[in-house]
Amino acid sequence: MSISAPARPCTAVRSRPRVSVVISAVIVAILVVAVIVGPFIKDHALQQNILETSLGPGQSGHLLGTDELGRDVVLLTIAGATSAVVGPVVIALGSMVLGIVFGTLAGYRRGFLDAAVGRVTDVLLALPVLLAAIVIGGVLGGGYRLVRSAVIEQAPRPYVEAARMLGLSRPRIMFVHILPNVRGLVLTNVLLDVAFAMVTLSSLSYLGVGVAPGSADWGRQISDGREIMFTNPAAVLTPVVVLIVATCAITILGDRLGEWLARAEDA
Repeated sequence: MSISAPARPCTAVRSRPRVSVVISAVIVAILVVAVIVGPFIKDHALQQNILETSLGPGQSGHLLGTDELGRDVVLLTIAGATSAVVGPVVIALGSMVLGIVFGTLAGYRRGFLDAAVGRVTDVLLALPVLLAAIVIGGVLGGGYRLVRSAVIEQAPRPYVEAARMLGLSRPRIMFVHILPNVRGLVLTNVLLDVAFAMVTLSSLSYLGVGVAPGSADWGRQISDGREIMFTNPAAVLTPVVVLIVATCAITILGDRLGEWLARAEDA
């Protein structure tokens, strides 16, 4: 027997997807293709040509020129999509799982468990280590708090009380009945975490903390391109623009997904 939140009259009016959402979906689709294609062209993209260093856009058949090592900017950017996206996706999915488990337990059980998990999260957020503080504390901690707040809001509702009256176990109430009613927030937060982690990991690579020198990565590409900023600006501007456009597209889709799921729950 499954218990869910009571249905409410549908007041939302169906509308066509916004232009920004369509454009964002196309951008994300292109990004996915780049992530898939990246490993296959990585070796070619990393090939150095000392005879064609720091070329401007359009020179010697290079659409956006080359970097200081003679590597094609377009190919390097496509190859860098894999490291720029896969890592953040793994981080976001990992934080989603941990956030769901600890956030649901803390939000439903409250008491000592809620206080203990909250203090651990506060410690993570207070760590001075850049990688731990930003990636672990910021992403995981934010996901935990969002899930916890949503579960606290759902816990007093009649369908939860009905589940208790039927004698259902606490794990079943939490993960079978409450969790589906906060899925919109969870999925939206995952996409926002991906965008946040993309910027964070690229920033770490830019600072030299991330991938090794010479790797195909947007952050490393931006760092290396500083040396030829006035010779071939495209070498540094291309990964910057791609990173901004990609994160904005993912954020827009995340917001839209949250709105769509909220309307679906109201239907």
